[in-house]
Amino acid sequence: MVYYVVDVFTEERFHGNPAGVCLINEWLPKEMMQSIAFENNLPETAFLVKREGYYDLRWFTPEVEIDLCGHATLGSAYVLMNYVDTDMDRVDFHTMSGVLTVTRKEGLYTMNFPSRPSKPCNKPELLEEALGVSVVETHIARDLLVLLENEKTLRELRPDFMKLNEITNVFGFIITAKGENCDFVSRFFAPGAGIPEDPVTGSSHTTLIPFWSKRLNKIELLARQLSQRGGTIQCKDLGERVEIGGRAVTHMIGEILP
Repeated sequence: MVYYVVDVFTEERFHGNPAGVCLINEWLPKEMMQSIAFENNLPETAFLVKREGYYDLRWFTPEVEIDLCGHATLGSAYVLMNYVDTDMDRVDFHTMSGVLTVTRKEGLYTMNFPSRPSKPCNKPELLEEALGVSVVETHIARDLLVLLENEKTLRELRPDFMKLNEITNVFGFIITAKGENCDFVSRFFAPGAGIPEDPVTGSSHTTLIPFWSKRLNKIELLARQLSQRGGTIQCKDLGERVEIGGRAVTHMIGEILP
């Protein structure tokens, strides 16, 4: 199969979040796709199968198949629009999270995803010990959203991943604060899925966008993820849906042998 590595939510190689994109004719056994994702060891590897008028799309971390991934969806659209059909400016993906649409305009790729609003919840007992900082609020959706006092605290955060992994019943940890030079900033940890820290996380913004849109009373927001690689996300709250936009750049093109 042809295999692409794309850096997403950035215009510079070695920044943003790398995604593997595999184009296949029909689904491989799940165990084989998981082995490929484990071997490539990127935060996400996407597998695409062309159908009549749309593509089926699945995502794998090095450890598990997941139900939603933003950067590998954007990376998949980028590959299709730049290497498969350069006249394409819109693509529909059929996924475990329903139909996801990506459009392209002037080099910006915008995903339309279901919104995942969070609800206030009790602070997990080990959370502050695992993060090493005081927590202002906690909210729960698929992931645990953790509000910190300011951007500086978030930027300097050095979590204990072993302790963080002892907190059960959540897939990942969205750590966020109000931004100094943008609307909000975040970091994302999912040690249980083999991702201690994800460089830039599209799916977490399905929860971050409704949270900050309500807090800041804004529909359109600019976000930054403060990982070592870093990334910029254009956000829009549409109510039951959200738009998540960014750019991408190709790192490599290769072939996975049979």
